[in-house]
Order: sequence, then structure tokens, then C-alpha cells
Amino acid sequence: MKATHLYLLLQVFLSASVLVHTFDPFTTVLAVGVGATLGRTIYKYLHESCDPKWIAFDATGLQVDLGNKLFGQHIASRIILQAVNEFMTNDNLKKPLVLSLHGSSGTGKTFVSQLIADNIYKEGMDSSFVHIFNSTLHFPHSSHLDTYKSQLQQWIKGNVSNCAQSMFIFDEMDKMHPGLIDSIKPYLDYYDKLDGVSYRKAIFIFLSNAGGEIIAQKALDFWKAGRDREEIKLKDLEKFLSLAVFNKNGGLSHSSLIVNNLVDFFVPFLPLEYRHVVQCVMAEMKARGLRPDPGVADRLAKDFIYFPESERVFSSKGCKTIQRKLKFYL
Repeated sequence: MKATHLYLLLQVFLSASVLVHTFDPFTTVLAVGVGATLGRTIYKYLHESCDPKWIAFDATGLQVDLGNKLFGQHIASRIILQAVNEFMTNDNLKKPLVLSLHGSSGTGKTFVSQLIADNIYKEGMDSSFVHIFNSTLHFPHSSHLDTYKSQLQQWIKGNVSNCAQSMFIFDEMDKMHPGLIDSIKPYLDYYDKLDGVSYRKAIFIFLSNAGGEIIAQKALDFWKAGRDREEIKLKDLEKFLSLAVFNKNGGLSHSSLIVNNLVDFFVPFLPLEYRHVVQCVMAEMKARGLRPDPGVADRLAKDFIYFPESERVFSSKGCKTIQRKLKFYL
């Protein structure tokens, strides 16, 4: 490991440590998390470095994973594969990749983030270059918005300084305080460098339930019209989705990121049908080293709650609770 790399990392760690000591104890969630995470990062950095040995995009692997592991999401699969592939193979990047994934709970947003990380970083989601923020955990108090903004800017700048190909995942964007995400707007914009740091190789992924109602309604309209869900196109949803997110209270409410077109794609995740839940159960059994049993998958899937209540078309929780429930059906 190069001494300059460790020096930069220690600088960020010391900065975070100062935040922990100077921050009010009731609002230290992010600062303490930063300090603890950076402690682990320094340890892992002795074994993981920001170079092709540890960071190498596997386009074929991502394509196979999206095709074999993500169910019922033809729009998301196509857009994610295209966007990530074009970004990772472009030698003349103008800005970071910014993806905003939208849909109801359990439809695959977090899972897709994991697949992207798995096919870029050798350590996948465990990589010290992949950073996850949860809005309700890391930014709980609206009265400390200015402090959160400062911390977030320092965290991103420090980590991108350490590794240009860093990934930042923001979960529960619909619960984030409006205006907070705009604090990192300069890092997502078309700049060569800011204070000597280039952010063009970084990836930002926003996960949100916002817009889920619009997506579900469009899928239901297609179903009632007797049309196949695979006929739904991005153009049928993207405009309405961005407007809904912009006008709804949450992290992207009236955000400058939307006004300035800095979000590359608003990616809709469709509600899952019974057949997709069955596929999820079969995949979970395979992942646990068990022989996939259609009978078990059928029983578990049938016990899920579906909507509309009379037709039972779409799973209310997608595939979210399968991991917890499966052992009771074996």
C-alpha cells in the first residue's frame, strides 16, 4: 500500500474523529458511524486497494446476474445494465453516474445495488469503497440538517480522494430531509475537479419507495387491459416518476439534482406477481444449498398478501420476507 494513500485515509479518519468529539451526543449517529466505519476501512485498506486487482467491472457477470437473479424487472434490468456498462467502459467521463431506483418494498432495489457492487468490486458490498447511508439512521433529526450537510460533504470528499471509483448508496431517500442531498450537488455535476478532487468516476445510487404508487397503477392498468407487463416501457413511467418524486416530500423534493438533470435515470421497479415470488423462493433455496422445491415455493408464495384484494395480482411486499419465512415451510 502506498504511504500517500494511507496518509489520505488517516486524514479523513482524524477529521471524523474530531466530529465525534465536538458533536452533540444526541446527534452523533453519523459521526460515530463515520469514525467506526473508517476504523474498519483503515484495517481493510491494508488488504484492499483502489486498483484493478480489487476494482474491475465484469459486464458479463452483471448481465448474467440481472438475467438469473432479478425477477419481474425487465425495465430495471435493461437500464441498469446499459447505464453501468456505458459508464464503466467510458474513458472520457463528464460526471458521476447517478441512478435513482424507485418502487415499492421488496421489488429488488437494494438487491440490484448489491449486484452492481458485486460486479465492480472484488469485495462486493463489503468493499471499503462502497458506502451506504440510511436516511432514518444517519440523518434522524431535522434540526441538525446543517451539520449533516457538512458531514456528508466531508465523507464523500474524503472517500473519493481516497478512491475515485467509490460507490455511495442512499437508502430510504423518501424519508430523507428535503435539501440534504442538494448539499452534494456540486459533486454530481459536470466539473473536472473541485478543490483538486475529481468525482467523475464515482457512482451514486438513490433507493426510494417514492413513486411506487404510480408504478403499481401503471402495471395494474396494463394487467386490466390484458396487456403483458413486458410491454411497459421506461417512457411510460419516467416522466411521471420524476415529477412525482420532485413534488412529494422527501429527499428529492424540489431538488436541484432534478432541476439540473443530474439524475441520469429514474429506474422504475414494477410490483411483483405470484410467479415472481415463486422464482424468488426457488432462488433462495438454491442460494442456501437446498434443492429447489416447487411445492414449497408454491405454498409460501400463496401465503403472501396480494393487491388488489379481490384479484390478488401483485405482492404487497414483493419478495422481501422470503428469507425469514422460508424455514417455516421446509
